[in-house]
Amino acid sequence: MNVVESLKMAGQTLLANKLRSSLTMLGIIIGNASVIATIGIGEGAQTFVSDQVSSLGTNLLFIVPGSPDAQTRPVRPPQTLTLADAEAIAQQVPGVDQVAPQLNGSELISYRNRNMSAAIYGITPELLPVRNFAVAQGRFIDSLDLRRTQKVVALGSEIAEQLYGNVDPIGETLRIRNTSFRVVGVMEPKGSTFGTNLDDTVFMPITTMAAQISGQTSPYGLAVTFINVSVMDESQMRATQFQIENLLRLRHRITNEDDFTVRSQKDLQETTGAITGALTILLATVASISLIVGGIGIMNIMLVSVTERTQEIGLRKAIGASPSDILMQFTIEAVLLSVMGGMIGTGIGMAGVAAVGALTEFEAGLSPAAIVLATGVSGGIGLIFGVLPARRAAQLDPIVALRTA
Repeated sequence: MNVVESLKMAGQTLLANKLRSSLTMLGIIIGNASVIATIGIGEGAQTFVSDQVSSLGTNLLFIVPGSPDAQTRPVRPPQTLTLADAEAIAQQVPGVDQVAPQLNGSELISYRNRNMSAAIYGITPELLPVRNFAVAQGRFIDSLDLRRTQKVVALGSEIAEQLYGNVDPIGETLRIRNTSFRVVGVMEPKGSTFGTNLDDTVFMPITTMAAQISGQTSPYGLAVTFINVSVMDESQMRATQFQIENLLRLRHRITNEDDFTVRSQKDLQETTGAITGALTILLATVASISLIVGGIGIMNIMLVSVTERTQEIGLRKAIGASPSDILMQFTIEAVLLSVMGGMIGTGIGMAGVAAVGALTEFEAGLSPAAIVLATGVSGGIGLIFGVLPARRAAQLDPIVALRTA
């Protein structure tokens, strides 16, 4: 008996019991669909996070207050970075292209009878090229605004639309803490980055922010929330980071633990990629448990099938079928169940991935290798869990089988 004949007989047997075969495949279908969907959504999440980091700008370093250990503590680190630190980095570190210090806050803003809460960013003109922002109307904050501590703002696209509607906001005023600010620009839509909606933001000169909103908050000068640094050449990232760290240690007179942390864009990508990758593996592992459950279901049904078909097995052996023929037939039946279930589950999982990609920001997708691997694993599970029933069928004595049937 060759493999082709075994395949035909296995197919006929499965088709003769359509309902039982369908229910047997259900566990494999659910398991495969879960694994495929999890891997696809995980790959989409990794791509999404990578795009989020890339949207921050190119060749970026981020300097934040507090030591690396302090970043993991729930207590807010002290404001150890100042505007003077940013100016020193721009002047004294040769690999630096531009430096954009930033002072963040949140306030209630109003225009006529409209009020809303918004993020307030005190910035310098360098933020525009460093973070890849673009102006849609009017202009951005310039160096003259900083020197004169002008009460001017540039608005994110969503704030401009919500506050002013069809009114041209350029030249209009808005109030923050009972102080009037003149709108000089509206930014192009930027979207969200790591949960922060950059279109729901008000930009003003950092000097004005300190004078009117937040205050100095540091005995060493104008404190900043963090400093964005763009590097001229990607190959100089590590060297520039080392030079910045040494400069800040000298300026802050540090002898032990640093009171600042320098992170590169690559560090952020590696960290977020590792987190999303670990979560994908965890979820895929949990989802694969249902594949094992499906395999146990196949084994149970095949054991029942052996019991029901005892007379058939005895008769086939009596007319010359060898134990290997019986073993092959029952093994092929089990593998067919798992492979068909795997293919159906793969199709359902791919449809789920496509639906997630269409309904969310994730550009979910699957590599052909993941699809082949998932289908192969489901077939392997059928083989593993089908061997025991197949061996039991192959070891039946033909005389005993015919007598007990």
